[in-house]
Amino acid sequence: MFTVRGIVTALAATASLFSTSVHAEFQTRQLRKPDVHARQVEAAKRWSNSHVRRSTGVQNITFSNPKASEFFVNGSAIPEVDFDVGPSWSGLLPISGNKNETRQLFFWFFPPGPGGSLDDLIFWTNGGPGCSSMEGFLQENGPFSWAVGEAKPTPNEFSWTNLSSVLWVEQPVGTGFSQGKPNINNEDDLAAQLVGFLQQFLIVFPEMKTKKLYLTGESYAGTYVPYIANYIYTHPGVVDLNLQGILISDPSLSWKWCKKKSRCRLRPQVENVFSFNQSFMAELDATAAKVLSHCQGNPLSRQRMDVWDTIFNAALIVNPAFNIYRIFDTFPVLWDVLGFPGSFPQAQTPLYFNRTDVKKAIHAPLDVNWAECSDINVFPKGDQSLPPAFTVLPNVIEKNNRTVIVHGLADFILIAEGTRIVIQNMTWGGLQGFQTPIANDSFIVDGVGALGTIHTERGLTYFEVELSGHMVPQFSPKAAFQIMQYLMGFRSTP
Repeated sequence: MFTVRGIVTALAATASLFSTSVHAEFQTRQLRKPDVHARQVEAAKRWSNSHVRRSTGVQNITFSNPKASEFFVNGSAIPEVDFDVGPSWSGLLPISGNKNETRQLFFWFFPPGPGGSLDDLIFWTNGGPGCSSMEGFLQENGPFSWAVGEAKPTPNEFSWTNLSSVLWVEQPVGTGFSQGKPNINNEDDLAAQLVGFLQQFLIVFPEMKTKKLYLTGESYAGTYVPYIANYIYTHPGVVDLNLQGILISDPSLSWKWCKKKSRCRLRPQVENVFSFNQSFMAELDATAAKVLSHCQGNPLSRQRMDVWDTIFNAALIVNPAFNIYRIFDTFPVLWDVLGFPGSFPQAQTPLYFNRTDVKKAIHAPLDVNWAECSDINVFPKGDQSLPPAFTVLPNVIEKNNRTVIVHGLADFILIAEGTRIVIQNMTWGGLQGFQTPIANDSFIVDGVGALGTIHTERGLTYFEVELSGHMVPQFSPKAAFQIMQYLMGFRSTP
């Protein structure tokens, strides 16, 4: 059996033998920086988005309601963006038609790019609860990107606007630029307010009515999205859109202890990333069976449930820059224009969405101190809903055309093994869990090859993406784009 360590050792031994028998000029293999760069450029071509037309701008949509012009954003006048992203619309809309309504949600809407569909609408929300969808817009799936470590915004060739229109919404009330006093108690309240917002959105932008709707989001949106979908399905005609399916990425689906703290056995592929010593690994192995037993319903003391914190604390000792959102990160911690570089916060001043010129350009309230994740409790008394895997998700899967769950394998805040456990303990379509095993190396990314796993049964498709952290559209954008193509029926197989 060959191992990476064995191969490296063999190569080193071969190099040593070779160096003793040839001229000195061949003793050391030299690779110049231009050669390295050339190889990187060639490799990057495999990641290019060959499915997108190579042109800028968007398909403009003319809106008949004069009020729509109040939300128009000039795509050539967005601060720091030195290219024209085309027309878009953003601002605040109320969650109801009541004339005294004070609760408003902030949105940014883009029509599709030149090769996108005019018949579809993607809705995106971040999680938290209380984290802004402007993070998803600027660093994951929006038409321009300002990623961590970048000096300025760049065009995003993997923008989901290359598939269809996209609507990013900061919700619930209390998130980002959104206005009003939070008053929701559970996910049904959240869904009702979001649907109320969509009703107001369709009044201002009536040409979006009857579009095929796809609800998407990540993290705690794994709870939001199934409840929103279920609300739409259980209230026929409540919104003039045709819900087709959902995508939830690195989702919160079950109890926190069972989805996060239940996995103490690290995958062999990432053990060396954590750099734990053998005695600590043995301790984790000894605890694994006990914690898993508790997830399956057997009693276990709460003290034994603190495995996740134990791993996190140990990881920080070895690597103070350890990032729970992407376990590969080390020093230096890269500068983030949104001010949220994983587990190691830095102070950026000003944050991009806190700049007055940015607020003016996108019709955001000038008096709001924007933060990526709100310090306001958007559920004042806590979210009183049960996790969606126990309640609404099975019904949503059965009613959707397609349901997609995605998980990045370099995520530590929510870990893929926990999502697998949730799926295996969930019943939908008359059966519990997947009936056949998930095959390794089964997710093939176009032009790249195997980049994880995929499994489909009874309307649910589950993806695992290698090398991706918590935010899959950010860390593996081509994979996320291909997954969205499948969700929307633009490709027949994943």
